[in-house]
Amino acid sequence: MNKQLLERVPEKIRQILGNQSAVCLLSGKDVFTSLKDEKMIVMGCNTRIKHAIPGIMKAAEELDAVIAFELTKSEGGINGGYTGQTPEIFCETIFEYAQRFKFTKPFVICGDHITVQDTSPEEFSAARELIRSQIETGYTSFALDASFNPIQQNCEIVSELAQAVIALDYGLELELGEERQKGDKASLTTASEAEIFLAGVIARGIEPQLLSINNGSKRGNYLEGEIVKIDLSRTLKIYNIAKSLGLTGLVQHGITGTPLHLVGKLVDYGIQKANIGTLWQNVAHAGLPLELMDAMRLWARENRKDIKYATGIFKAEIDAIPAENTKQIHEMAYREAREFLTAFNARGSASKLAHALLHNR
Repeated sequence: MNKQLLERVPEKIRQILGNQSAVCLLSGKDVFTSLKDEKMIVMGCNTRIKHAIPGIMKAAEELDAVIAFELTKSEGGINGGYTGQTPEIFCETIFEYAQRFKFTKPFVICGDHITVQDTSPEEFSAARELIRSQIETGYTSFALDASFNPIQQNCEIVSELAQAVIALDYGLELELGEERQKGDKASLTTASEAEIFLAGVIARGIEPQLLSINNGSKRGNYLEGEIVKIDLSRTLKIYNIAKSLGLTGLVQHGITGTPLHLVGKLVDYGIQKANIGTLWQNVAHAGLPLELMDAMRLWARENRKDIKYATGIFKAEIDAIPAENTKQIHEMAYREAREFLTAFNARGSASKLAHALLHNR
């Protein structure tokens, strides 16, 4: 199986890894298109702290599962974002772990939330430069997010940015509607908005595989007593529209804090990829030395910022934690990843992908 999949490693990635590499990094387009008829969800992992990566890989290896590693523009832009991970650092870290821990399963590296918040040339140029950097360092799937703009401008912006992605036959996700954050009451994406938006980009020659919507989920940790509210019927309506227009599925943000029994239902409503970020941060924080966590909390309080913004500030210290701490984080990430991959019905998806790609050659 692995030999068949390695034959599908994109040429650009082969140039980066070398012809003898056994790292199975694939195009998101290959992955999502080939698995479109499978009742499973690809787990997208926004690993803000690198020590969670080996545990995730171990779980995927044991369960024969396809996964994705990703960072948003704010987490890992050209300047490193708030995690201190530039596209080059992020890819090199994943490649190093994959080789060290003999990770053989197929995976994707995705640029999540490549945002363009307005129609200014500066915003567009920044997004285009980030995509260029991500392509050069090893990303193989891209989530273009101009959802801050009216639908017409959203269509125009992402259609232009998508050209570099399409040229390489890489994976393409588009965004319509931001998921809510603390205190935010953003409107949910409607079925009519999705149809207008997708028809608009398709008319411009853009054929995405995935669409991310606002269906009521929330990024980050849920507060004590806070109720998870995901509009599943709305999600299914939008999925049916997306599928009729050639997409393979939807993307679910805001998985951290969502009960596993609800997570397992998402596959029945058209979710093909679900992104998890804060969970891996929580896992890493639980395993960091206490004195380091105390210093990070103090920095966050003094600067009146979410503790996630301490990640880049303390990156050197985080990267250099003792072996017993890294081992603890590996083990916790492994257990969490197994639970989610199982809930996502992703067990065996790597073999299913190999079979689909073999028969679609």
